[in-house]
Amino acid sequence: MENRPALPDHLSVDPRSKHYVAAVFEHEIGIRLNGKERSDVEEYCVSEGWVKVPAGRTVDRKGRPMLITLKGTVEAFYR
Repeated sequence: MENRPALPDHLSVDPRSKHYVAAVFEHEIGIRLNGKERSDVEEYCVSEGWVKVPAGRTVDRKGRPMLITLKGTVEAFYR
């Protein structure tokens, strides 16, 4: 098994975010919310129990997707 960094409690896919960790994205990551795997997660926090996902095709004025927060049991893992 290769040497992978520990998955942080709070992670974002947006490079402008303070919760972005480039080393983690060198590997494939999976996220489960309430036992169901999600492939559309933009940001998550395990300790607070939420994920942020795009709200359909809606975008803000800068062209980034509008996000909605879903709450539940969050589990992050390497594939």
